[in-house]
Amino acid sequence: MSHLFTPITLRDLEVGNRIWLAPMCQYSCSDRDGMPGDWHLVHLGARAQGGFGLILTEATAVRPEGRISPQDTGIWNDEQAVAWRRIVDFVHSQGAAIGMQLAHAGRKASTYAPFPGNPRGSVPESEGGWTTRGASAIAYPGYDTPVEMTHDDIAEVVDAFAQAARRAITAGFDTVEIHAAHGYLLHSFLSPLSNSRTDEYGGDLAGRARLLHDVHAAVREAVGERVPVIVRLSASEWREDGFDISQAVSVSTELRAAGADLVDVSSGGNMPVTIPVGPGYQVPLSAAIRSAGVPTGTVGLITEPDQAETILATGQADVIFLARVALREPGWPQRAAHELGVDPGPYPPQYLRGAW
Repeated sequence: MSHLFTPITLRDLEVGNRIWLAPMCQYSCSDRDGMPGDWHLVHLGARAQGGFGLILTEATAVRPEGRISPQDTGIWNDEQAVAWRRIVDFVHSQGAAIGMQLAHAGRKASTYAPFPGNPRGSVPESEGGWTTRGASAIAYPGYDTPVEMTHDDIAEVVDAFAQAARRAITAGFDTVEIHAAHGYLLHSFLSPLSNSRTDEYGGDLAGRARLLHDVHAAVREAVGERVPVIVRLSASEWREDGFDISQAVSVSTELRAAGADLVDVSSGGNMPVTIPVGPGYQVPLSAAIRSAGVPTGTVGLITEPDQAETILATGQADVIFLARVALREPGWPQRAAHELGVDPGPYPPQYLRGAW
């Protein structure tokens, strides 16, 4: 049995393999109501058919103003939870697990979907946009300046994450992931580049990490002890004056001690910066956090089965998240099974005629 196809257990959830679908925004709620539809069913369902062990949804907003774009999915009301249920049921019917990424975009909310022909930057209120809120009144370059969040705003967001987590579990999701990466709200609090607060939610790392810990505690209480909770972090901002790997290790170990089950390790997104992109370029970040005793998943230009297998075999991560390669190849796990000698591979019976 290869490492990629060895099951992994997080609390009461056993996932059949370690090839997991990373969250990827689809910007496909055409009615701007946060309701997942046919596109989301087919997009996520196809990867479940293709053999991914765990499917993660796109960044799903816990409040309407937390959407990255007006076309994002949401989980801020019960009607959305009902709409998610048929997607959950189909993914389960294919033998895969499914998790929801809970998100609030903060100062990077209310932006145009990045499709050809669309403008870039913030959507004005006249076109369905809204006023954004963030850790401080510091704009992401090219976007509108957010309003600094008050203590009441912060309390409302913490409660919104908890309520969204409850809805997700009620809808049948197996796990939830707290999105604290890529410059969105929780990451913007973590980073000294976007957090200039002087209250208990700013200043040193303990202050800047307070909101993430508050959200994690509220989500953990909401889902109970049997459901795993994942946290996605940007473990480096690729700037000496930003949130870096040493701080990420510290925050990750604190989250683990508080009951987080796995850290999904990514990087960047809070400020425009040149990142030294290359095959597996974020794997060392995962390895550093894992060496501190925290289970991790890694992502970033991992495209070949042998490459992914080696990352796991050398102890640099516990699971592999695939993103863009999964858009190109929904059945990537089936090809990986063939190349690694796992027979017959994770095929639905309808597709066995097309087996590698």
